Amino acid sequence: MTNKNLLRFFPGNPSPMGCSLTDRGYNFAVFSDNSSELRLVLYIANSHEPMISVPLDPQKNRSDNIWHLEVTGLPDRFEYGYQVDGKGENTPFSGQNYPPDILNDPYARAYSGRSNWGTTDREDMSTGKYRSLYSVEPFDWENDSPLNIPLSDTIIYELHLRGYTKHPSSQTSSPGTYAGLIEKIPYLDSLGITTIELLPINEFDETGINRTNPTTGKKLFNFWGYDPLGYFAPKAAYASQPYNGGQITEFKQMVKEMHKAGIEVILDIVFNHTGEGPRDHPTFSFRGLAESTYYMIDKKTGNYLNFTGCGNTVNCNHPVVRKMILDALRYWVTEMHVDGFRFDLVSILSRDEDGSVLKNPPVIEEISRDQVLSKSKLIAEAWDAAGLYQVGSFPGGKRWAIWNDRFRDSIRKYIQEELLHAVSDET
Repeated sequence: MTNKNLLRFFPGNPSPMGCSLTDRGYNFAVFSDNSSELRLVLYIANSHEPMISVPLDPQKNRSDNIWHLEVTGLPDRFEYGYQVDGKGENTPFSGQNYPPDILNDPYARAYSGRSNWGTTDREDMSTGKYRSLYSVEPFDWENDSPLNIPLSDTIIYELHLRGYTKHPSSQTSSPGTYAGLIEKIPYLDSLGITTIELLPINEFDETGINRTNPTTGKKLFNFWGYDPLGYFAPKAAYASQPYNGGQITEFKQMVKEMHKAGIEVILDIVFNHTGEGPRDHPTFSFRGLAESTYYMIDKKTGNYLNFTGCGNTVNCNHPVVRKMILDALRYWVTEMHVDGFRFDLVSILSRDEDGSVLKNPPVIEEISRDQVLSKSKLIAEAWDAAGLYQVGSFPGGKRWAIWNDRFRDSIRKYIQEELLHAVSDET
């Protein structure tokens, strides 16, 4: 048990973002232009009450809109979050108040609070809430690295991490998990594929929909996961060992074992919107910390611009958001060893903060030319939900592969017609 009296606090540094290990402790850095006051709230892992809430001095702990603090005396594993007053000079609209909830770190590598599917970890946590988790867990990659299979030789098999092994017919000892997918490697290998594409595995709130089964009346859950709450964090409920950072270790082990079998791992990643949804939905982090930075907002009405059909649109070409996107992609490649990404509704990344379409979108240019990502597969779903369609004209150029929905639909129609003819011939 850490004694809070042994903690020591120093000004810290504005870089890197998130929580990072230093020579003498941990550095915390978070962007927030919504607040004139900000507190770092620290918890012993799995505890109910905060260990300490530390107010940051705007003169010593703030560089422009990045708040930072270095703390010594913390254990190798702890939870944390931020509390803001929501009344800063840059709050986008007068009179707007943010709830006093503990806000998550957008750069957190893991979250606690929803480690088991459909439930909360602790009674003191309201439905859907999380805490940022830092855990030092050494991992031996054994010289593993991304496989870099040429795109021309790539055969992609798309699957849902939980759904693929959850049913008893999968015959796995850890159904619905990263570990369960490891058990299916011999089967995947037998298919002759080169690459698996995982539907979203970033942390999301599966309980965040208010729908029930019309037959049984039971609550329904968000199965698909296209509502990310953290771009660096693998979903804890997809791990067989989901506590204390176990989701990170288990994800790494899955990638490592896939690579041993010669199978690449691509992530379906959703940068176009977040799981915070419209303003009447719970605030987790982005909205409370820097709403007008992270989201596109109509300057006349104050409403979210919604080019995604999901209630909000990420302001991808803002310098702060652009950096977060690049940092996240680099993290998954360098630290988690993934082989590439399929970008959901990636045409959103072509839009400026007012929604106008850019000829040379900065974020797409940076991704395309980034040296860390130079060998990673980049696959674009080159449209959005507001009519922007860029198949054949996506600004990423030859660096990107493109989903061709018209070709897909034509092939599907052809196969369906052939099957119908085959059935009619037999009858």
